[in-house]
Amino acid sequence: MLNERTPLITSGVCGLTLTSCGAASDSTQDPSPGEPTQNPRRLNTFFGVMVPTILSMFSIVLFLRTGFVVGHAGLLQGLLMIVVAYTIISLTILSICAISTNGAIQGGGAYYMISRSLGPEFGGSIGLMFYMAKVFACGEYVLGLVEAILNVFGADPESSVSEGVRVLPQGYWYTVLYSTVILLLCLIVCLVGAHIYSRTAFAILLVVTVSLLSIFISSVAVKPQTFIIVHQGPGNQTHRYNASYTGYSATTLRNNLGSDYSLDYSTNSVMSFATVFAVMFTSCTGIMAGANMSGELKTPSVSIPKGTIIAVIYTFTVYVLLFILASATCDRTLLVQDYGFFQRISLWPPLVTVGIYCASLSAAMCAMIGASRILHALAVDHLFGLPLAPAAITSNSGNPWVAVLYTWGLAQCVVFAGQLNAVAGLVTVFYLLAYAAVDLACLALEWASAPNFRPTFQFFSWHTCLLGILSCLVMMFVINPVYSSGSIVLLLLLLLFLHYRSPTSSWGYISQALIFHQVRKYLLMLDVRKDHVKFWRPQVLLMVSNPRSSCQLILFVNQLKKGGLYVLGHVQLGDLDSLPSDPVQTKYNFWLSLVDKLGVKAFVDLTLSPSVRQGTQHLLRITGLGGMKPNMLVLGFYDSCTPDDFFLQDSAFCQSSVGKNGEGEYNFGVDLPSLQAYFPPVRHVESPRWLQPEEYVGIISDALKMNKNVCLGRYFFQLQGENKDSKTDGSERVIDVWPLNLLQLGSCDYQDVCSLFLLQMACVLNMSSKWRHAKMRIFLNVETGSSDQGWVVHEETFRELLKKLRIRASIKIVPWDSVVQRCAVPEGERSAELAPLLTEDMLAAVNCMLKEHSSQATVRFLYLPRPPAARSQSQQYLSQLEAVTNSLGPTLLIHGVTTVTYTDL
Repeated sequence: MLNERTPLITSGVCGLTLTSCGAASDSTQDPSPGEPTQNPRRLNTFFGVMVPTILSMFSIVLFLRTGFVVGHAGLLQGLLMIVVAYTIISLTILSICAISTNGAIQGGGAYYMISRSLGPEFGGSIGLMFYMAKVFACGEYVLGLVEAILNVFGADPESSVSEGVRVLPQGYWYTVLYSTVILLLCLIVCLVGAHIYSRTAFAILLVVTVSLLSIFISSVAVKPQTFIIVHQGPGNQTHRYNASYTGYSATTLRNNLGSDYSLDYSTNSVMSFATVFAVMFTSCTGIMAGANMSGELKTPSVSIPKGTIIAVIYTFTVYVLLFILASATCDRTLLVQDYGFFQRISLWPPLVTVGIYCASLSAAMCAMIGASRILHALAVDHLFGLPLAPAAITSNSGNPWVAVLYTWGLAQCVVFAGQLNAVAGLVTVFYLLAYAAVDLACLALEWASAPNFRPTFQFFSWHTCLLGILSCLVMMFVINPVYSSGSIVLLLLLLLFLHYRSPTSSWGYISQALIFHQVRKYLLMLDVRKDHVKFWRPQVLLMVSNPRSSCQLILFVNQLKKGGLYVLGHVQLGDLDSLPSDPVQTKYNFWLSLVDKLGVKAFVDLTLSPSVRQGTQHLLRITGLGGMKPNMLVLGFYDSCTPDDFFLQDSAFCQSSVGKNGEGEYNFGVDLPSLQAYFPPVRHVESPRWLQPEEYVGIISDALKMNKNVCLGRYFFQLQGENKDSKTDGSERVIDVWPLNLLQLGSCDYQDVCSLFLLQMACVLNMSSKWRHAKMRIFLNVETGSSDQGWVVHEETFRELLKKLRIRASIKIVPWDSVVQRCAVPEGERSAELAPLLTEDMLAAVNCMLKEHSSQATVRFLYLPRPPAARSQSQQYLSQLEAVTNSLGPTLLIHGVTTVTYTDL
């Protein structure tokens, strides 16, 4: 075989095809001057995952909001918040570990995991929201760092003269100015490259660790103290508070056990469990700091789970110890009125100050780097078009410097909030939504039961994923219902935007795996032994030779299926024994692209066979699955008409329509020129036929023997208004039904199976969207010259039948005495089979009768007689059908063998 030695696909999530280093791409591209030319993967587990994750999780909460949480919530509720927050992130970490150990992870971190698992729409929308969460977090960390700087160097609000080191003026615009300077510093570091930050981050972690050790030592070594705390209130009022540090005291611990939510001096608003939890949860938003560095990690599938779990355990232990230390050594006033109280109770305050600055600055830089990597991955995937296109540019070392500039500009807008606590709720809601999406991605992969989803990390299940999703959503609305509702609405808008942009990709869609899983389950439940006539619906196999001349018939049958199975069948002539491989397998994409262009809801089934008749038999037997198998065969009419080329008439197949779809749309390897080139030109009059009359009639006979209903469509190239862009509702259309066998003269049985099937199909068409307002007429042929006037009874009987069948139609009585008189068959010799002695005059008379009464009809339904048993009469059979339907316009000849009508409930 040609492809037996094909190398393994470069694996991504669930074995998806990935081709670029640092971000995913749909196709292999040559490196351009703006793209990396060397491998940027340099970081190991410790430097690439553990260090940034620990620093991001410490951030500002460790030093600047521990007292805020314990002071307002108390030790018990504070520990409850820690447990709840870490439970949520632990469930998410299990999902991250499962996804990241199921294949190679490229640049983009969480966005990459979600998009390659859930598809571009969901991945792109969540990725953009996760990017915004990182941007807001960066601004929040910068505001926290400015707050810490002003605690030490800010001028006294009571004094107009600077004292000692307190020389920095305070105020809203000064806060924005200081934040801008710090953001510029972060920008410079991030432009140098992530690897430089990762190396310096280790030094920062050492400083933070030493600062933490000094706090624990100070809690034992420092003697009890009393402090006077001054705050500038609204209206230039000055508030003074007496606070004390007691050292380890059972009384202090007991007093700090319960909650006492009060006024937050930084925002002048009363705190609650939700607002305090929102601030505290920002300490848990750093769990993906390592995952966001996936493009720089040597082995991301190993480093991400291992480094993240160790970092989470370490930070959880530190937070619990600090909460206990604060509640046992400081009174509530000190905790609530001075968020930087660790500096006051330290043996050497500058060491704690340096730790605060380092933790906040590193968290801000980590957020900026992580956000830029997400934005770069979004830009490389072309999900949002031109606005993000420049963010795909990188330096020679692989650093996405344009994405860094984007992030810096947006973070600069965030710092205009002025206070850390003002943006904490929004940051937390964005992160919780992103975490819920990661859990959803893992849940979908687990429920899909795809064989290629076999992560090496096994400590997860669908229960943990589902619990993670629910806990994230619940806490979102507990924290801030307005922000939560707004973020979900924004997510839905982004989903709709990406869906209508149609960014079709080759990443693979989890929805397809889930649909397959559910369809298989329901197909097994669809038991053919439980079929009942009142739930019958048409399930159509339409045989197509060349779509160029059959598109109108394809579109018409799409209206005729009434929610049933619809399959386009095609037989390619050939013998597999004489071919190196099956040529049919490579043709499916062309036919599926045709289905997409036409906008019909149809499957495609192709086969290779020495003859069309044998291939049609194959398709009638094997097409479909379980209870979804064709019960009706539709064929184009066999005549000598020169077919029209529909590709030249429909704008969807013209070159002018190229480029109307979204930029970067994945077309599964079939563009419009390829589609047009694949299907051959329409047949000319002098062109030889591949199908002989005997074989065509044999196909009809085979279908009837297999208990399949048969329809022959003629002149459907004249039918207009069936394409997907048509807005017609059928109000100007007319459906004519002739339920009598017009080639079996003297027949008056309007209630046989075939006639009732004819009525049912006309009614089904009348219920479709483009025909629902069409007028339906039923023509009854009668011999008015008969002396017994039995036709009057037949008319009344037929009206009662239509009433029972709930078919709304007008009945037209058509005398056909003149037609019967032209028949050369004696009345006593008429039979159910086609009469071979029908004269040309009689056939012409039938045709004239049809033209006279149905000339204004949009489509006509005629009774199709059974084909003759003798092969030699096939040509005569077709000639008679051709004569009867000559120049009628769109006509459907139907022979039904299935009982399809039901009058009871």
